[in-house]
This record gives sequence, C-alpha cells and structure tokens, in this order.
Amino acid sequence: MLCYSCFFSFLGIIKYEGLHNLVYKVINYVIDTHIHADHVSGGKELAEKSAGVYALHEPSTPNFYFETLKDKQVIISGNVSTQVIHTPGHTMDSICLLVSDTSRANEPWFVISGHTLFVGSAGRPDLRGQEEKMAGILYDSINDKLLTLPEHVEIYPGAQAGSVCGAGLSAKPCSTISFEKHFNTSLKNSKEGFIKGILENILPEPANMLNIIKQNVQ
Repeated sequence: MLCYSCFFSFLGIIKYEGLHNLVYKVINYVIDTHIHADHVSGGKELAEKSAGVYALHEPSTPNFYFETLKDKQVIISGNVSTQVIHTPGHTMDSICLLVSDTSRANEPWFVISGHTLFVGSAGRPDLRGQEEKMAGILYDSINDKLLTLPEHVEIYPGAQAGSVCGAGLSAKPCSTISFEKHFNTSLKNSKEGFIKGILENILPEPANMLNIIKQNVQ
C-alpha cells in the first residue's frame, strides 16, 4: 500500500539514485489491501508508471480496470510466494497477504495484515456503515483466518499509532501472531465482547472521507 506522500517520496528516492528503469522493471504487481477511506492511494499510478498490474480483491468496485484477486490465490515471484487471504470486516474487500520465501523455508514468513489486524488492536468496522454486522465479520476474519496461522508468522499492518483506522494502535511497526494472541487486549474477548469493545471505541470519521473514497475508485 502506498499513500500519495509515500508514493512521491519513493519516486524522489528513485530519481535521486538514478534507479528509474531498474525499479520499474522489477515491479510486477501493485496490490492495495482494500479501497481506502483515510488516504488517497498511489497504487494505481505506480502500476501505470511501472507497467505493472494493479490488483484488488474481487468485491472491489472501482471505475477502472484492475486485476481481480481471489481468496487463496497464490502469486509466485521467484522464490517468493504470496497467498491472498480474504479478511472482510474493515471493508468487505479487505485482504491480507501471506508471504513465504521458499529459499529459506516452506513455512510462511510474514503476513501483511492491512487494516484488519494491527499491533495491539484491530481495524475499525464502521467506514461503510453496518458497523455492528461488520465488527462480527471482522472478528471471524481475525480469529478464523489470521490467528490460525503459525505462531512464528510476523505481522506487518498498514498503520500504526496515530492512524484513524483503529483505536489503540501500537507505535511498534510489527509483531507476531503469537505475541498478538497473548497481549492484544482487543482479541481477548468473546465475539460479543469484541463487538461491544470495538463499537465503544470508534474514532471520528476520517476528514474528507467521501471525497477520498471517490478519488480511490476513479
């Protein structure tokens, strides 16, 4: 995932180092974990500049062409395999990406958890309405799909402390499945307790949210 500020910083580094052709040639896929509501994504533009493929999960509905990703689909890039995991709850099109480096081991290495599971917290379920229903779906995605991964798997979420994408996020950029099972307090409750807790701590709506969503689907 890349917001515009990150995207243009990335391009600035490439320009400064003279790496345009090298970097663009090695970008095959640009994947957004969902249609964002809190920042404008630079993913589509990066894909266009690199002649890579811009991809989203199949429930997404932008007004432009994108490659459809399916649950359990595996993308192979040399020794690296990336499995798509559909994890609705933050939004219905949310996915996580489970990455393995077969040159090191056949076991998965890390998961890019998007805005589904954060370090110390979970994603917010209210950005598209039906927040109680979505909170229940989010609970199922986290418990049935992410927390069943091997405990050594590292977690790299799409946001840290200060983000409006969830309450109580840690400033730490990564964690592990095992650590979050033991110490993520939002995951300690029953389904009913999880729903109640997450709805009681919903943050204000992101500024200019509807316009941001509009820009991300055009």
